[in-house]
Amino acid sequence: MKRKFFGTDGIRGEVGTGVITPEFVLKLGWAVGRVLRNGADANKVLIGKDTRISGYMFESALQAGLSAAGMETRLLGPMPTPAIAYLTRTFHAVAGIVISASHNPYQDNGIKFFSSTGKKLPDDVELAIEAEMDKPMQVVGSDRLGKVKRIEDAAGRYIEYCKSTIPFNISLKGLKIVVDCAHGATYYTAPKVFHELGAAIETIGAQPNGININAGYGSTQPQALQTAVVYQNADLGIALDGDGDRVLMVDAQGNLLDGDDLLYIIAQARHKAGTLRGPVVGTVMSNLGLEQALEKLGISFARAKVGDRHVLEMLQEKGGNIGGESSGHILCLDRTTTGDGTIIALQILAIIQETGLPLHILKSGMTKCPQRMINVKIKPGMDVTSLPSIKNAVAEAEQELSSDGRVLLRPSGTEPLVRVMVEGVNRQKVDTIVHQLADVVKNEVAAIGN
Repeated sequence: MKRKFFGTDGIRGEVGTGVITPEFVLKLGWAVGRVLRNGADANKVLIGKDTRISGYMFESALQAGLSAAGMETRLLGPMPTPAIAYLTRTFHAVAGIVISASHNPYQDNGIKFFSSTGKKLPDDVELAIEAEMDKPMQVVGSDRLGKVKRIEDAAGRYIEYCKSTIPFNISLKGLKIVVDCAHGATYYTAPKVFHELGAAIETIGAQPNGININAGYGSTQPQALQTAVVYQNADLGIALDGDGDRVLMVDAQGNLLDGDDLLYIIAQARHKAGTLRGPVVGTVMSNLGLEQALEKLGISFARAKVGDRHVLEMLQEKGGNIGGESSGHILCLDRTTTGDGTIIALQILAIIQETGLPLHILKSGMTKCPQRMINVKIKPGMDVTSLPSIKNAVAEAEQELSSDGRVLLRPSGTEPLVRVMVEGVNRQKVDTIVHQLADVVKNEVAAIGN
């Protein structure tokens, strides 16, 4: 069945428009409570949020809806998305709810869910919630209304969990690190984790005011971190995003390491230690250089559709434990159930301390291929990738690149765009082919429009 509200990662949009309104979120909380309530006893649901000003409004709406359905609620306050996944498991809650729009600007917000196991809600549960939304809202009797309490030690619990994901004998003493929290949900927890493990910490992007989340800082805008690492003469920098599930890193020279770089470093170390299971899973957007570098090590590589949900599904299907996206959303299923920027950064730091090698050396075994992408605007709902003329153009491009590159045409999941991506070992050839292919797509879009 087609979903009406849920996307690949919950429900998201601009505050005050569409479904991102207090009225909708109130009804959503009620519907979730109706679907997840089990028997006569009111079960617990945890609610956490990032630092957006609208989070207060939606937190109140959600807890009111859940209470109306007879569901107990526990409030976590501003917490990273992966922390809510972890705490949902440890508190034996039936679900965890995150109020966040991740790396989007403050004008947006969203609601996403974790199951009792700390993973994304199954499709059938999401569909059941949507079906409940079509029913009139009915409040349980006053004696059955759910109560709301705040968990005061949530941050401390999560900090200790993060620290436990690297061997107890590894200290970060001797490392100077700049941590960029994107004025987001990690502003309190991430610096604490790295400091308590012994690192000397300089923090930027850690003064949230409700409207500065992801603005000029964080994994989507790492330039401030690159400058700060060089200026502070630091060993490295860590850039988290607004809700803390993504991470990029910066080496001592100010060079940026994206998710492909970090995935290579972790996979290489796990392979050497004999703890890597199954293939490493990337996405159709992962750099060809990552695939080639892993193959040289004898590590198989598989590509999933874009989105951490699809990466997780393929890891589970193929029995793997390491995967991720170029954006820095990386899964280490041997450490946690979901993408966690702080925990992934810790895995890299542990490798640095174990090997004595800096970031730029650890990533040197991988050479990225030049990659160019052009976005072509299309009308909403238009499918141009199946047109014979475009299929022929793609086939010709692939033939010209041969085994030294690849072509990808991918409709955007959030905008009326088709993304034309070409990758190969020869930069000039990549530039030429991507423009030729984009022109073919533009011409076809114009012809359909006429």
